[in-house]
Amino acid sequence: MDRGDLVVGVPKGAFRPSGIFLCLVALFVTAGVMSWRGFGDAGLNVFLFVAAGWLVSLCLHEYAHALIAYRGGDVAVAHRGYLTLNPLKYSHPLLSIVLPLVIVVLGGIGLPGGAVWVDRHHLRGRSWDSFVSFAGPAMNILFTLLLVVPFAVGVNVEAHPDFWAAVAFLAFLQLTASVLNLMPIPGVDGGNLIEPWLPPDWQRGFAKVAPFGMLLLFALLWEPRINRAFFWFVFTIADALGLPSDLYAEGFSLFRFWT
Repeated sequence: MDRGDLVVGVPKGAFRPSGIFLCLVALFVTAGVMSWRGFGDAGLNVFLFVAAGWLVSLCLHEYAHALIAYRGGDVAVAHRGYLTLNPLKYSHPLLSIVLPLVIVVLGGIGLPGGAVWVDRHHLRGRSWDSFVSFAGPAMNILFTLLLVVPFAVGVNVEAHPDFWAAVAFLAFLQLTASVLNLMPIPGVDGGNLIEPWLPPDWQRGFAKVAPFGMLLLFALLWEPRINRAFFWFVFTIADALGLPSDLYAEGFSLFRFWT
């Protein structure tokens, strides 16, 4: 019996992973194996591994938002297909998938994507509202920690240098995404996390700025001092986690195999 059949009003297959997501996972694993074994072009393998891994993480990020929203009372997310991990079901596939991938290619940072649409009026209180917003960045944080474990325990990166460079770069992307997503900016997860607890006047101001949150984030990162402070913070966390800076820099270089 399909899990969706157990919930009244939830369509059959609402929780079944989409073929697109499964293909992304298959590509991620295949590219990882090819990079591990040194089969084919090293740069292309790293590109496919990192790009597929990044897209998988974006799907999981949005899935986490939707799953917590579903648990919190917004059953409609199941009808919108958000629980199938299908990126084509998102409200803005261009912003959720294409733009973050382009930013990775151009700048080597993990840009927050958006979005699954959640009807927050159906959530059971402010705590669920904040939990929905936190769930996505929490997935990026978990992804980061899983990827840095090999380096923290002292894996021999010399045995399969291209593979571990790819893993390090993907971990760095997840770390930057975690930090960016938690910035307290209207329209970004960090801002949406605190918005339910603000006074009504502040909430109205947040609502007016939220549609331009991504533009505001871009503008802040464009400012040299803020950009330096952001990367200093990210590099500091990366060092604390044991993520080798030379290795994720090499991963970024391999990822851009056409340069």
